[in-house]
Amino acid sequence: MLERTSTTERFARSAIAAVVAVAALVLAANAGPARAAEGQRADQVQRVEHVQRG
Repeated sequence: MLERTSTTERFARSAIAAVVAVAALVLAANAGPARAAEGQRADQVQRVEHVQRG
């Protein structure tokens, strides 16, 4: 038969889960998209300027 967990144990587990969730969100927020190579970026900027003027 399953034993009932104590309130302290449930609180500790939920606190640990919250810390892990916050750490995952912080890591995800800091993982931005990779930077494009400078030549590709300049080419994209020229295309956008051409389309906007078009």
